[in-house]
Amino acid sequence: MSRSGLRKLQEGWRIQMRVIHALMIRELTTRFGRENIGFLWIMVEPLLFAGLVSFLWRFMKGPEEHGVGIIAFVVSGYIPLTLFRHCVGRSVSVFVANGSMLYHRQVKVTDFVFVRFLIEMLGAMMAYLFIAIVLIGFNEFPLPANLGMFVSGWLLYSLFTLSLCFVIAPLSEMSEVLEKFIPVTTYIMIPFSGTFSAASWLTPTVREYLLMSPFVNAMEMMRSGIWGDKVTPYYNVWNPLVCSMVALVIGLALCRHVRRTLVIE
Repeated sequence: MSRSGLRKLQEGWRIQMRVIHALMIRELTTRFGRENIGFLWIMVEPLLFAGLVSFLWRFMKGPEEHGVGIIAFVVSGYIPLTLFRHCVGRSVSVFVANGSMLYHRQVKVTDFVFVRFLIEMLGAMMAYLFIAIVLIGFNEFPLPANLGMFVSGWLLYSLFTLSLCFVIAPLSEMSEVLEKFIPVTTYIMIPFSGTFSAASWLTPTVREYLLMSPFVNAMEMMRSGIWGDKVTPYYNVWNPLVCSMVALVIGLALCRHVRRTLVIE
């Protein structure tokens, strides 16, 4: 690549980063305002849900299941699930809500999807880190046995979630019916997310079908990174990677189609 081409690439990258930064500030200010704890509210809901559900399971099932602490197990599954549900919910009608920003030449429709996903991912990461530190202090959460494996699983889970957002956002503009089905769909997918069960706990037949889900493969990687040899993970890295790439290609094509037909008011 020539120097002039490299300079253009660097300048384009700097412009894109400024656009993302500005859209994030706008989104956070619109959603949370500037009072109280402001944008820190993005981590409160995952914390509340994960905390309440984990303590409910602790009361119902006891301190451990299959040799794994029940509170830590539920937290490790519920926070990623909350990330998925929030990202998908925020992707619906995102273009209409931000359409006026398209008067700026540097702003693209894909920026809206990415910004909302990025905010939710940062909130989920903050919630995960906070609750893990608190639970480690009470000896209810183990120190990660393999941090690299955990981070890899988290990134794959997040990547597939982002790819689905790129598909759902334009489809929600093409059909209003989709908006009605999204809340139901996010609940139906819970059994296929690996949130409340590990693959090693299932029969071989059920496990084989469940491992077709990219979420389950990524979740198994995260739990392997947390508990190490205490669990028997089943996963295929290529499953979430390939599914994410396919969904991204479809989603970007749909975004391009919607941008051509989108009416800016």
